[in-house]
Amino acid sequence: MPPTEDVVCVRIQLQPGSVPRVQEWAEYLRVHREDALQTLAAEGVTVESVFLDSGAEGDFLIYYMRSRSQQLAQEVAARSVAAIDAYHRAFKRDTWAQVRRLDLLLDLARKP
Repeated sequence: MPPTEDVVCVRIQLQPGSVPRVQEWAEYLRVHREDALQTLAAEGVTVESVFLDSGAEGDFLIYYMRSRSQQLAQEVAARSVAAIDAYHRAFKRDTWAQVRRLDLLLDLARKP
């Protein structure tokens, strides 16, 4: 792992009733896995994991990303004309209510 890699984790509050749309989005990405991996490569992202957290407070996505540069990844994603990126932008508009970046306390990674 290069020492200059960015590690980001955010907690995304979902719009009420969005879980079926979230599940549809996750299935779409599984079906279009190769397209998704190509966009991650273009963005310099090495790991992207998304978890669903549902509870009394509501529904949230926990989004973990490791990349060469978070800023570069965001810029490349914003400029992308790929269909999968357009789908993802629409998903975010339809379901995300609020995004809060979480504080990194510990990040252990072992070199293979």
